Amino acid sequence: MKHINDYYFWFLTGSQHLYGEEALKKVASDSEEIVASLNKTQELPCKLISKQTMVSQSIIERTIMEANLDPNCAGIVCWMHTFSPAKMWINGLKALNKPMLQINTQFNQKIPYSTMDMDFMNLNQSAHGDREFGYITARMNLPRSILSGYWKDDRFKIKMAKWMRAAATTQAGHSMNVIRFGDNMRDVAVTDGDKIQAYINLGWNIPYYGIGDLVDIMKDVTESQIDSLMNEYQKDYDIIDASEYNIEHIREQAKMEIALEKFLIDNDGEAFCTNFQDLHGLKQLPGLACQHLMKKGYGFAGEGDWKTAAMVRTLKMMAEGLDEGGCSFMEDYTYNLEEGKLYNLGSHMLEVCPSIAKGRPTIEVHPLGIGDKEDPARLVFDSKPSKGFTLSIVDLGGRLRLILNEIEIIDPEEKFKKLPVARALWKPLPDFYTATECWILSGAGHHNAMSTALDVDYITYYAEMNDLELMSINESTTVENFRLLDKLNRSAWK
Repeated sequence: MKHINDYYFWFLTGSQHLYGEEALKKVASDSEEIVASLNKTQELPCKLISKQTMVSQSIIERTIMEANLDPNCAGIVCWMHTFSPAKMWINGLKALNKPMLQINTQFNQKIPYSTMDMDFMNLNQSAHGDREFGYITARMNLPRSILSGYWKDDRFKIKMAKWMRAAATTQAGHSMNVIRFGDNMRDVAVTDGDKIQAYINLGWNIPYYGIGDLVDIMKDVTESQIDSLMNEYQKDYDIIDASEYNIEHIREQAKMEIALEKFLIDNDGEAFCTNFQDLHGLKQLPGLACQHLMKKGYGFAGEGDWKTAAMVRTLKMMAEGLDEGGCSFMEDYTYNLEEGKLYNLGSHMLEVCPSIAKGRPTIEVHPLGIGDKEDPARLVFDSKPSKGFTLSIVDLGGRLRLILNEIEIIDPEEKFKKLPVARALWKPLPDFYTATECWILSGAGHHNAMSTALDVDYITYYAEMNDLELMSINESTTVENFRLLDKLNRSAWK
């Protein structure tokens, strides 16, 4: 499985020969100091690699082509130290197939009023050069992100870190395998989609495998392997009832998890989906097995929803190494419609990731009303109160749309005494009425990828660099403006 720190970024500094060799030496020295300083910071998840100063068309074109061919280079960061005539960037930028961040900064923080002369002005004219570069990227209509500010400031480093996480995840996505065990749930519309177009646009490969392929691997799982995973379960979770019956069913989930992970590793899978309508040869619907694999970083979604499984994996990699919060598969289930207490309760039959849990989850065995199999073991918990978002990805025919709703997860007022599943209770922003009406208006599905580790900045960057439509529902959203945006987007995104 790929990780954030497997990737790095090339730092390209623009200049030209007009100002002389001494000026170019200073440009190179300043660039290397910026890169070295940023690489020492704790905020950035990936390293920057300083490249020679970009002073000619041939250097720019060769450097960008080399970046394209480097599988661990997740993008380029461009900065114009001096004025850099943008025509010489055209051929290189035409070839670029990786995310680009243009930083609008300068080496010095303050204007040196008493000592500044024309030589200093010519050397430190990022305000000039970055606008020239910005013009050509706009003229070429290139996907790119812009970051302004002083390179030593915390805000600058935090924003760059968010962009890096989105870009590294984009690069990893270009070789993501989303394993489908069976197809999507019969007669369900929103979980379906154009798998070929997703492969073309995002690099997601979505191969199908019969559930029998998994069953065959399960036959070779040993009791000692199951014992080892049971010990891991007991370290992370509380087993409420250790009766022989319950332990037997928990061990069956462990057996499925071991086989699932082996299958994923053998087939380079980083996300997967199952379908309760296709369980031939399994004793239980995978529940605890899927939850624990999500905790390890795998993407998952139920009912054959490969798009949401891929998005869960995307968020998990994006959030890797962050101290707070988690990411999970989630489904809208039911509402609390009391005025002043308008909430959405999310859950799923079994499969919600414990990374968003409050306290230690419990492992429990209960009947399941669908699937027609044995009582499955699952993790039961309430989600930790936190700010976050739900993110739906849907196929509108020829294009994918992302819909994001900022939310606030809250503690339930009462205990769920008879609901033995993991769940999250939240208040959608800006309010229940606006959020649900806009969500449904946009075509967003009942499945979503939930995150309490990330914020909207990460998804904005991700959408920019993948040329994806993003519709956000937040504190400032109104139904009227959202409806207008939906109409405009249907014309703009074709």
